Amino acid sequence: MSSKLYALIDLIDDPDEKVYVQIKDELMNYGDKIIPMLETTWENTIDKLIQERIECLIHDIQFNNLINEFKSWANSSELNIMEGAVLIARYQYPDLNVEAVYDELEKIKRDVWLELNDNLTALEKVNVLNEIIYTTFGFKGNLKNIASPANSFINDVMESKRGNSLTLSIIYLTIAQDLDLPIYGVNLPENFILGYKDESGLLEEPEDVAGDVMFYIDPFSKGVVFPKKQILEFLKQIKLEPQKAHFEFCDNKTILIRMINTLIESYRKLGYTEKIEELTLFLDCLDN
Repeated sequence: MSSKLYALIDLIDDPDEKVYVQIKDELMNYGDKIIPMLETTWENTIDKLIQERIECLIHDIQFNNLINEFKSWANSSELNIMEGAVLIARYQYPDLNVEAVYDELEKIKRDVWLELNDNLTALEKVNVLNEIIYTTFGFKGNLKNIASPANSFINDVMESKRGNSLTLSIIYLTIAQDLDLPIYGVNLPENFILGYKDESGLLEEPEDVAGDVMFYIDPFSKGVVFPKKQILEFLKQIKLEPQKAHFEFCDNKTILIRMINTLIESYRKLGYTEKIEELTLFLDCLDN
């Protein structure tokens, strides 16, 4: 590290706010390679101003890096849903052990794989998924604290086994798709669900918007399976006119947009204005 960098860090406590802003901008240009030095400086001082400024600086460096990673994800051709969810989790947990999340997913996937075989029907395969995910591993919908931001962070859900309809759906469809099961997201208002795609084409009806969906799955309710008519009944209950998007499969970008908006609403209820502003920048990355 250059002597100039050490000099800039020594000036973090400058009482002149304009001078500090200039110093901060220069330090930001060094990126995350200076974070260890900043952490050491924080540990070796009792000055609250220095500590607060270092905390803000580290946050801003990590946030900028994360936004750039998220932009790359948003511009990729694959848009892997779990990768997107992990990036959102790293917003709250910059030092997240990503490998631990994937290791836990692998455990679940392995147990499901051991029980699957080609002779099973689509419904029987879903029953295997449900047994492993909800009975063996104990996942369930969080009914006690549904508005908590933790419900939208995939690592929290993997650890607590409690989540909202969206995070549980992401876990469910990730495992299913990795095992070549045709399960996809359906952007139903107030309760994100999944659908099992009919790949035979035998159920396809041109006039039916749900023609390629064999049946629907509710991951929030332990994977209960239900037909299209229950979506119609649900929409009637919440006084919404049925739309094509309520029955069809959605893409992964739509799922991430909904996840971010759910987080924004959670933080709005808690009054965390700064987090709302930062999460809006994630949405901007998807707006193309």
